[in-house]
Amino acid sequence: MEGVSVPPVLDLTEAATDFYTQGRAAAFDQRPGAAARLFRQALTRLQRVAEPGSAHAVLQARVLTSLGAAVAEISSTEAGLGYLETAEQVLARLPGNRELELTLSLQRAVVLMRGGRNTESLAAFDKAMPGIEIEFDDRGLILVRTLNNRALVHMELNHPDAAQADLLRALELAQRYGHARLEGKIRQNLGKHAQLTGDIPRALANYEQAARILVVESPGSLPLIRYDQARTLLAAGLADEAARHLDEALPQLRANGSGQHIAEAQVARAAAALLEGDFDLARGCASEARRRFLRRGNRTWAEIAGLARLRADVHRILSTSDNRGTARLPAALVAQAGRLAGLGLRDEVAVARLLAVRLLLRRGETEEATRVLASAPRPRATTPIDHRMLFRLCRAELAVAEGRPRSALAQAHAGLRELGMIRDRMGGLDLLCGTAVHGAELGRLAMRLVLRRARRNAAGARRMFAWLERTRAQVYRYEPLPVIEDPVLAKHIAEMRHVQRTIQRARLEGESVRALEQHYDSLQREATRLGWYTSQWGRPRPVATPDEVVAALGDRVLVSLVPYNGMLYSLVVDRGTFRLLKLGPLDDIVELARQLHADLDALAPDHLPSMLAETVAASARRRADKLDRLISAPLVKTLDDREIVIVPIGQLYAMPWGALPSLRGHPVSFAPSATAWITARRPGTQGTVLLTGGPGVPGAVGEVSKLRSVYPDARLIEGEDATSASVLSALEGTQLAHLVAHGAHEPANALFSRVELVDGPLFAHETTRLAQPPERVVLAACELAMSHIRPGEEALGFAGTLLASGSRTVIGAVARVGDRAAADTMAELHRRLAAGTSPAQALADAVAVDPLRRPFVCLGAG
Repeated sequence: MEGVSVPPVLDLTEAATDFYTQGRAAAFDQRPGAAARLFRQALTRLQRVAEPGSAHAVLQARVLTSLGAAVAEISSTEAGLGYLETAEQVLARLPGNRELELTLSLQRAVVLMRGGRNTESLAAFDKAMPGIEIEFDDRGLILVRTLNNRALVHMELNHPDAAQADLLRALELAQRYGHARLEGKIRQNLGKHAQLTGDIPRALANYEQAARILVVESPGSLPLIRYDQARTLLAAGLADEAARHLDEALPQLRANGSGQHIAEAQVARAAAALLEGDFDLARGCASEARRRFLRRGNRTWAEIAGLARLRADVHRILSTSDNRGTARLPAALVAQAGRLAGLGLRDEVAVARLLAVRLLLRRGETEEATRVLASAPRPRATTPIDHRMLFRLCRAELAVAEGRPRSALAQAHAGLRELGMIRDRMGGLDLLCGTAVHGAELGRLAMRLVLRRARRNAAGARRMFAWLERTRAQVYRYEPLPVIEDPVLAKHIAEMRHVQRTIQRARLEGESVRALEQHYDSLQREATRLGWYTSQWGRPRPVATPDEVVAALGDRVLVSLVPYNGMLYSLVVDRGTFRLLKLGPLDDIVELARQLHADLDALAPDHLPSMLAETVAASARRRADKLDRLISAPLVKTLDDREIVIVPIGQLYAMPWGALPSLRGHPVSFAPSATAWITARRPGTQGTVLLTGGPGVPGAVGEVSKLRSVYPDARLIEGEDATSASVLSALEGTQLAHLVAHGAHEPANALFSRVELVDGPLFAHETTRLAQPPERVVLAACELAMSHIRPGEEALGFAGTLLASGSRTVIGAVARVGDRAAADTMAELHRRLAAGTSPAQALADAVAVDPLRRPFVCLGAG
């Protein structure tokens, strides 16, 4: 009988060392599941060594230490600490190994941090730090890691100054010694620190810098960066973008096997769903996260997830008139606050108690609500803006319940001022718009209070107008600042242009474009991320006062539409008087507008069969008549031929207003707010006329050279010369730009709405780079007056971006237009503009000839 062959000790140790090295690489790449498997294989090899020596024990202690950290991520904190205790027992047989003792202490500090035991973790880091400074001189590697990790604990404990000091020192050492991967992780944590202190653009900039490093040095870290970006986007109110980031990151986190990170991302996903109004998804994500944290033994995060679940329940109730469930929830929230207080989570304690206050007020329990509100911690400098707004909202709602409307309005005013200070620090237009979501409820409460008074007297209507201007279309009151060019963003946009052009060619040749479209979507997401922080968007201008609006209007009439309690109202400013008119049921008006829009789309083709055309036209006329009776007829009969400035609500931006009989031939301009209209009315400058024709526009509308008869000195760019670069350059400083090109409104990201030129699209985003945007722009052949409505009634799209960037007037279509109708409208419009007629009147005259087939509107100054 032959004996069993036993591998030499050297072979087993070498194999264990190899598995250990691979495991360390997986751990650094944020793949704890793979790391744990490799460390276990290393232990298996070491256990088979017949006569272990001191070197064997050292390696065993190292493997156990690393395995403890990996297991803490994928299983539980206690399980991880168990492996660290075993490593400590091995170390006891190796007296005097100071390096391993410190390494073990640091790993325990990290495991405690990941388990939410931050006070214990900080104590462990502080205890180990003097030894690290003395014992380790490995090009600062251990010191950099320790500083970086301790900074995270400081942030969790709300010590921003201490965190910043650790991060800046770690960054300096990492750059000095060339630790690229650690530099990426430090920049990621600098992003977290910037978010903690409320600097959203700087946070996003740091995350992007980190991603550029770690995509090479540690690809497994990218889903964690996407998670961090999502949390920052939630702070900026961009729920849809945050949800996309998390939906992208979660499958990768699951593949990496990090239970802690998966559960944290699910809490963030619940917050995104809550902002989007999907209460079932929010509750489901929070519940699943809580189960994961409980399995891991992470009580801190389990309680945070529990609060997220309760928050979904509260918002479901508050979004309806149904009071079922309000009896038990306040007590549950107060109990949750107690548990959170025991963990030192001050901001979360405040949220739990404030939500209880809102429910108690809903139930009419004012005295108990007052008591609970008094026990809620007040906001600190690092308290997130949504928590600050919730605090203001509760105080305002309590004031309303106690019959103190002035106090309620004071809270609303203070809250919106705080929100404005946050907005003023934002970078791209998306961030600027998104923050409005956090003040939406506070703004609605203020509007309810002032609308009640506005219905009674002119003074109340005047005050309501002032509040309207505080709460809507804030983007358009900023004076854009020079853009800081980002070469990486420019590269992405250039590639998007090339891919979009390739998609068009492939479609013409009947080829599949699915892979190209997926690539384009990926590029757009990356370009969007880069656009968030390229530079601060603009310098804020003050909100226009009622007196300033009256002075600017002169003989014009301004109509600001207001939804309230299922009805649509109009606040009319006419020769210094303010009055509120009740128009009709909001849902009916919005549905009629949608149906009219659909009719005009169907009516657009030039060669529609006559019977079908008459049927669709008859339907459109009926709907236009109904809308007219509800909206414009009560106003226009008192206005004579004076110009009207309309500030619409989001659902009515795309309505073809010129089709309403009472407005036929009437000069009307549309503005996001009175402040935006006044800004657009600034004195113009003399400049050139630009006529641009894009590729493939059929018929007379595409023959832009014919407009030379109206503008003999105009600059003409068409054919092969009409590239995105040449057109963008020519727009600079132009007095009037006429653009004829196919295009597309991009609802998912309005800044990437586009006009198609010979080398691919010119994006709305690129027009924000213009130092002197064109004074007047006419978009002749597509739906580029369409807008995506963001929080705060912010309308963004190609036309909206031009206005926000500084153009005074933009004329475009809000529905499909036939080629012949577009050409005829443009010919008549430009004849009148060249003769000195105002844009609003010139367009009104041109549209009046055939209002159902000419759905153009005048945006801005008019």
